[in-house]
Amino acid sequence: MRDLQELRGKLDEIDSRIVELYEERMGISREVAEYKIQTGKKVLDKDRELAKLQSVKALTHNEFNNHGIGELFEQIMSMSRKLQYQLLAENGSQGKLPFIQVNDLDVKKARVVFQGAEGAYSQAAMAKYFGDQVHSFHVDTFRDAMSAIEEGSADFAVLPIENSSAGIVSENYDLLVEFENYIVGEQIIKIEHCLLGTSGTTIQDIRTVYSHPQSLMQCARYLNGQSGWKQISMQNNAFAARKVAEEKNKTQAAIASAYAGEIYGLDVLERGVNDCSTNSTRFIIVSNQKIFLKDAKKVSICFEIPHESGSLYHILSHFIYNNLNMTKIESRPMEGRNWEYRFFIDFDGNLADSAVKNALRGLREETANMRILGNY
Repeated sequence: MRDLQELRGKLDEIDSRIVELYEERMGISREVAEYKIQTGKKVLDKDRELAKLQSVKALTHNEFNNHGIGELFEQIMSMSRKLQYQLLAENGSQGKLPFIQVNDLDVKKARVVFQGAEGAYSQAAMAKYFGDQVHSFHVDTFRDAMSAIEEGSADFAVLPIENSSAGIVSENYDLLVEFENYIVGEQIIKIEHCLLGTSGTTIQDIRTVYSHPQSLMQCARYLNGQSGWKQISMQNNAFAARKVAEEKNKTQAAIASAYAGEIYGLDVLERGVNDCSTNSTRFIIVSNQKIFLKDAKKVSICFEIPHESGSLYHILSHFIYNNLNMTKIESRPMEGRNWEYRFFIDFDGNLADSAVKNALRGLREETANMRILGNY
């Protein structure tokens, strides 16, 4: 048996040769990129890569090495592509992103739509982002809000996208894909749910509580601790408050904001009934214009990838190679395609940054139906 130091010495020699061969190979990849710049050929040649993987795996002598060589060469070819994307960008072959950079959003005469009724948390988020004097109107559904900006009856829509305790608002993720609308801003507000009832109502009177399903979920500990209360879902917290106010039934209560209680003349029976005292909701500001602010710091995208081993792993390498910090990843099932998913990713950056452009170029070539949802 050879000495450990001797074995390590041999590994060092082999590793040096691997590095030398890797750099030689990347030099050839640079020449390939130059050829593709001249001829306009795409960087990714999937058939060529698959054939290459089969040929190098066939050179191995056992199953373990066969799998390892396949994984190694997938990474080598991935690095080669990233070098080629970078060189294409440096030579002006990157292509322009169809988004216009602006210094400020034109909000002075803007018409803003939010979902729900007067007193909704969306209205509070809108007021915080646009100011109290904003010209606004409300609609019944998230889809109605998206339609309003798509058809031009509103300039911006304010939509909840995720809650710190209840998670994402999945419907709005799906609507971002369905509509040609884009995120241009975001607003985070603290959520304090209150139990609201008509004048003179006591907690002992209550038999039914109305609210949005996520709000009921966020107050589950409190609600489940009450004996015999029936929980009924509504489209919006403000709708729930309005219903209780209109029906003037002391057995009914709503979970909504104190602001909604003021608007509809309801008493706050108990304040802060949500399970988590640090509960917050992130709202997105959506427009039908492909614009982004000069100082935007977050990019949101979505894409589809093959339903096969390692596909997401290879796609995420574009963020690592370009030193981009990915802050969020979500998946949504694709309608009519069992066990296939669309991925939504947020990452730090600006569409004017070269690293962001490089990553998006690679993602566009190596995914299906990649869309930039916004930079804000």
